[in-house]
Amino acid sequence: MKFLSNKATCNSHGQDSSYFLGWEEYEKNPYHETRNPKGIIQMGLAENQLSFDLLESWLAQNPDAAGFKTNGESIFRELALFQDYHGLPAFKDALVQFMSEIRGNKVSFDSNKLVLTAGATSANETLMFCLADTGDAFLLPTPYYPGFDRDLKWRTGAEIVPIQCTSSNGFRITESALEEAYELAKRRNLRVKGVLVTNPSNPLATTLSKQELKLLLTFIATKRIHLISDEIYSGTVFNSPKFVSVMEVLIENNYMYTDIWDRVHIVYSLSKDLGLPGFRVGAIYSNDDMVVSAATKMSSFGLISSQTQYLLFIMLSDKKFTKHYLSENQKRLKQRHEMLVRGLKKIGISCLDSNAGLFCWVDMRHLLSSNTFDGEMELWKKIVYEVGLNISPGSSCHCTEPGWFRACFANMSEATLYIAIQRLKAFVDSNATNNNIQNHQPLNNTSSKKKSFSKLVFRLSFNERQRER
Repeated sequence: MKFLSNKATCNSHGQDSSYFLGWEEYEKNPYHETRNPKGIIQMGLAENQLSFDLLESWLAQNPDAAGFKTNGESIFRELALFQDYHGLPAFKDALVQFMSEIRGNKVSFDSNKLVLTAGATSANETLMFCLADTGDAFLLPTPYYPGFDRDLKWRTGAEIVPIQCTSSNGFRITESALEEAYELAKRRNLRVKGVLVTNPSNPLATTLSKQELKLLLTFIATKRIHLISDEIYSGTVFNSPKFVSVMEVLIENNYMYTDIWDRVHIVYSLSKDLGLPGFRVGAIYSNDDMVVSAATKMSSFGLISSQTQYLLFIMLSDKKFTKHYLSENQKRLKQRHEMLVRGLKKIGISCLDSNAGLFCWVDMRHLLSSNTFDGEMELWKKIVYEVGLNISPGSSCHCTEPGWFRACFANMSEATLYIAIQRLKAFVDSNATNNNIQNHQPLNNTSSKKKSFSKLVFRLSFNERQRER
């Protein structure tokens, strides 16, 4: 007799990806500057911890908000009672105004078209339930956030078909790549329901150009499908070019008067821009009334607490604070980004040119023992166990080229990032020395071969899941 469901017993969650396994290894041996200075430094977690002091300062200056009071009077009982799944109107108004502020007030948003969700994870899955049936497909440009294999597919039964992007043009989306992905889906007998992009990109840390956004809109118009633009990093853009939302391109090109207007949907959250992933604040924005209605009903399975909504309503309504926060946070992200890029460059490691996000897309192809994904996994294991850094291998992001890695820089102190760079420097220097010695060893030196082979034995034992081609 079978006691559990197929969903409970299947292995389609994606938890066996090296992206998640790296976290597990970190949790077994986490770095701490005093308690465990030889532990693994977490560079696989895209958290923004650079501006907590700004948030804490605001809370200290606004004790009524943190104490759930209005004009000194407690509203705790009101907030503690049941709230429906439409959310607090005042918070929704404040959130759409914040979204407009991030976009330079070039576009405005209607709070009636906003659906609140418990984070962007919930928002993306909810959109899948609204737009696709089991077996339908969404096209995603590679490399893409590894969590999408879980968020989009696991419970919904939807499929992902990769849009293969390459380093030859900085991993930009091209018309030919879109068409090839669409044809691949057809060959797999999948009905394509839409395209999903992250803008700014996770893991590339780059913003989509207007040309790419226009290309995407033309593509979905031709194919009569949807576009989801995940814009959760929109407030982290710290260098030019500036962030351009798909909503801005829709308006500029008069798409509001066409059916495309209803087939473009935006996902947003406060996890990255405001550094509050633990608050679980996400949102869906759609011009399609049926999508808004259905998503609102579904949101009852993942609501944001009334206390959280009230506190953030007060915070986001403070325009002096939000203006200062966005500016200062972007300045700090830029400084930390430059520190990592500069440090890696000094040891011969380059990064993709980027202008946003909490991470860099790092090129370590020259450190591979072979230009294969086996070679990438070998290098990744060395970096985890020998160097003591958890970074995310490109294969976990479905990158088509071995040797790229995502390294986060905003979830640690400056001192910790410096140590991470120094550890990597020691590893690169050691590799260069070993390679030089091996190049001068006689071919019959078996002891040298044994030593070299022993370095390929690691504690991590698992099979990396099959990559999509």
